[in-house]
Amino acid sequence: MEFLMRINRLLVTTSFLVLGATGAPAIAQDFETAEEAEAIENEMIVIGRRAYRGDFEPLETPNADQILDEDLLRDSNALDLNQALDLSASVARQNNFGGLWNSFSVRGFQGDINLPSGFLLNGFNAGRGFGGPRDISGIEAVEVLKGPRSALYGRGEPGGTINLITKRPQFETSGYVQFQGGAFDFYRGDIDLQTTLSDNVGVRIAGFYEDAGSFRETVETERFGIYPSITARLGENTLATYELEYTDQEIPFDRGVVFSEEFGFSPIRTFTGEPGDGPIETEVLGHQFELQHDFSDSWSLLAGVGYRETELIGNASENNFAGRQTFFIDGQTISRFFRFRDFDSEYFVARAELAGEFNTGPFRHRLLFGADYDRFENSLFILRFRPPFIPDGTAVSDLDPATYLFLDAFNPVYGQFPIPTPGPNTDREEVLEGFGIYIQDQIDITDRLQIRIGGRFDDFEQDLTNLRADPVTTITTNDDRFSPQVGAVYKVDDGVSLYASYGEGFRQQTGSTFEGNQFAPNVTDSFEFGVKADLAAYLDNVQGIVTLTAFQVDQSNILVNDDSPEATAAGFFSIDAGEARSRGIEFDVNLAFDSGFNFFLSYAYTDAEFQTTQPDADFGALIEAGDPLINSPENQLSILVSQDFDVSNVPVTIGGRMLHVGERLGFTGFDFFLPDYTIFGLFGEIEIADGFTIRGDIDNLFDETYFTNSFADVWVQPGAPTTARVSARFSF
Repeated sequence: MEFLMRINRLLVTTSFLVLGATGAPAIAQDFETAEEAEAIENEMIVIGRRAYRGDFEPLETPNADQILDEDLLRDSNALDLNQALDLSASVARQNNFGGLWNSFSVRGFQGDINLPSGFLLNGFNAGRGFGGPRDISGIEAVEVLKGPRSALYGRGEPGGTINLITKRPQFETSGYVQFQGGAFDFYRGDIDLQTTLSDNVGVRIAGFYEDAGSFRETVETERFGIYPSITARLGENTLATYELEYTDQEIPFDRGVVFSEEFGFSPIRTFTGEPGDGPIETEVLGHQFELQHDFSDSWSLLAGVGYRETELIGNASENNFAGRQTFFIDGQTISRFFRFRDFDSEYFVARAELAGEFNTGPFRHRLLFGADYDRFENSLFILRFRPPFIPDGTAVSDLDPATYLFLDAFNPVYGQFPIPTPGPNTDREEVLEGFGIYIQDQIDITDRLQIRIGGRFDDFEQDLTNLRADPVTTITTNDDRFSPQVGAVYKVDDGVSLYASYGEGFRQQTGSTFEGNQFAPNVTDSFEFGVKADLAAYLDNVQGIVTLTAFQVDQSNILVNDDSPEATAAGFFSIDAGEARSRGIEFDVNLAFDSGFNFFLSYAYTDAEFQTTQPDADFGALIEAGDPLINSPENQLSILVSQDFDVSNVPVTIGGRMLHVGERLGFTGFDFFLPDYTIFGLFGEIEIADGFTIRGDIDNLFDETYFTNSFADVWVQPGAPTTARVSARFSF
């Protein structure tokens, strides 16, 4: 793996140099006439279509999707995917593995709490693996596709799908260079440059470098990413695009703060890890190639392949759980354990889709038909040192500080103890392989009524190898599944539509029962109905969509602890027997007024709860029917407003944002809740010269103490206090 990563670094460097060498003279090259540029732009609009979803107007889709475009992402001051998804009230933050990956739930449901959340990159699965949190650099838009999408994309997250649209060449010469600085020694640079090498070849390169401190003492991160792409016209009706993704990050493993019912939270500024452990290093290299060919104005083929490698390696000292946690005894001393991790993954996917439209009598059909293949290989190697349980009645002073890796929460002194020698904990390899075919047909029954029908068949296999066993054992299992979808849209007039849809989804689950049988897939049934309004149909001075939705999602085969006598005699095992339900209401608004005023609002009421009474899969704590799902607030609200205007012919923008997250469960099976919070932010920018903009942002304006997510009462992530940043951008 190390050799491959060295080769990957060489490829990245080569790509950068090639783009840099060819881009410099090409920046001076421009189209000979404005008419030529306009013709090429129009051709791009004709030849391009949305990846693997078909082309439908917002009022024609029987789903409540959200598109978070580049302007929204900039106004929200989002730098990574977690911050971007805070804009959508349908998405809630989940356990982020000490800051090492993206984890979120949609409509109350997440995937595996012990793995990163899956997301798509231009319609390709890309969230799998261990490449660290995804940066927003190189991202054009973030799509929140609510409800299960297995009928198109195959195995996925239960509550919805996140799709990232990357920045690709647009056959123009433009771009920007930006520098930022701010509180807690934050420094960052971004680039986004594009030009043409000829009339038929466009190139683009986006990237960032970030060196930042933190409000958490001693925590420092260093992150770098570069995302070049090239698009070529291979003929009048054929377009080919290649993209490269390379990100390298050094991030200290930070489990957050500890909470005791008697003593409260430990100080949010105290880092409870150990700086001497060094940062966790993550690396990702991804390639994506896509080919689109238009056979006619009505039919086109979109095909592509993706390959992605990720790696995560490093040491970490982490807060102990109850039974070993001394903070619960004296409210001052935090006990810790130690782990070494070496994770890596390889992911390959190929996908092809035919899209077109035709008529059968009076009915218009818009058809999608496709197939895909993917193979995901991952290996997990963990060494662990953990102190013994603390006997009841034991005083903290009676324990050996080096054994329990003590840290004073209020006066931390780091480096007091040598790094422990860890022992074997996990050593496994997993291969997931699948093939699927799918079809979707949206039929115009009348001028106002459309129905959508579709389905997908998947055949998949799992190999799970336990390298700690003697002898080494491999369990091979396979399954197949059909995922249907149906929907209907009724256009009341040109500006309002009513819709309803039903869909099923599934997600493979890692591991096996005590008998060695593969877990059944996690299955989701989802129904929603709603109304959409395009205000531009009624008002001359506003553009945008308003959506009101009601939904219910039922999930089965959730992993819970198997407390049968046979299973408990064999050890601690899980079984796919849990059920949960989420239902609620969503209200989304995204409007732009001719006056320069912009208004974004996203609200969600989500009632997500377990439907069965069974022990939790991680700790065996009893989950009772009616208990809420972890990190899922009933109420969440995001608002962003801005106003564009001129001062003495100088463009100025000012705006504000607000995020409210309600109270939510912080530890499955336990009576620990994270408090609700409301934070505000302000921003403003001024274009002081042609193409040169100065911007300022203030987050958490009133210095609210808040907590974004948790895995348990000893792993709680605190939010940042008041933070200010200033940026300078030169655009051309």
